[in-house]
Amino acid sequence: MKKILVSGNLCKKKIADSINGLKPWLDKHVVTEIIDLSKEQPIEKGGADMIVVFGGDGAILATCRNLGKSQIPLIGVHMGRFGFLAELVEKDVCTSLEKIFTGDYRIRKRMLLQCTVDRSGKRISDSTALNEAVISRSSLSRLISIKLNINGEDVATYRADGLIVSTPLGSTAHALSAGGPILTPDLNAFIIVPICPHTLTNRPLVVSGDAKIEMEVLSPLNETGITVDGQIFVGLEMGDKVKVERSETEIHMIDIGTRTFYGVLREKLNWGGQPNYGRN
Repeated sequence: MKKILVSGNLCKKKIADSINGLKPWLDKHVVTEIIDLSKEQPIEKGGADMIVVFGGDGAILATCRNLGKSQIPLIGVHMGRFGFLAELVEKDVCTSLEKIFTGDYRIRKRMLLQCTVDRSGKRISDSTALNEAVISRSSLSRLISIKLNINGEDVATYRADGLIVSTPLGSTAHALSAGGPILTPDLNAFIIVPICPHTLTNRPLVVSGDAKIEMEVLSPLNETGITVDGQIFVGLEMGDKVKVERSETEIHMIDIGTRTFYGVLREKLNWGGQPNYGRN
């Protein structure tokens, strides 16, 4: 391994101090380039072999998006609150990176989704997401109408607070809080989850990752929009069509074997504990 990128929001003192403190050690092993995520600019891989992301899950989402079609192997160092996507912890980062530098790791490829917005036949937005795309209200507390079409067939018209289209990796994010199922991240599938639907029979739906999903906004409200990975927002108008499909690009996540998917569920979601029956 000859060159790595190190990304993080350098406006956050804790992140900047950690990256700057690690750089002298990194320079003894590899060529290092630091990327400031606060600038929200495309990341050029420039011949780098991998990228190390300091921060929370949001930093990983931003790094993935800014890499665009130039994805390189990625690993996160958990310095946020939840840390569902990050593999490493700061205190062990040097030991873990030494393991990676010797080639002792695996690459896990995970699907991304491509989200586009068309208005009157013209494309106004095109974004890549690791977790999800969400149509929702941005202010007023009103139900909105969203027409769902899959592979050219009308499925349903939802009256709800919104509609989520999630990847398997994103099934533990916004979709989970809206009552969606958890999918193992290796699946080729989308989860479609209505947010607080007015019709109680509108349930979450899992479809093939090869499906072509189209959502049309039917409500004449100015407070509706599409949010991609919780970081990109585009306002929507009545008649706008949001199209979601699997991206041709995949994220390459480095796995050094320190944790498993089910281990993360036990750790982060507190699975596997015994019921607290208390005492009589």
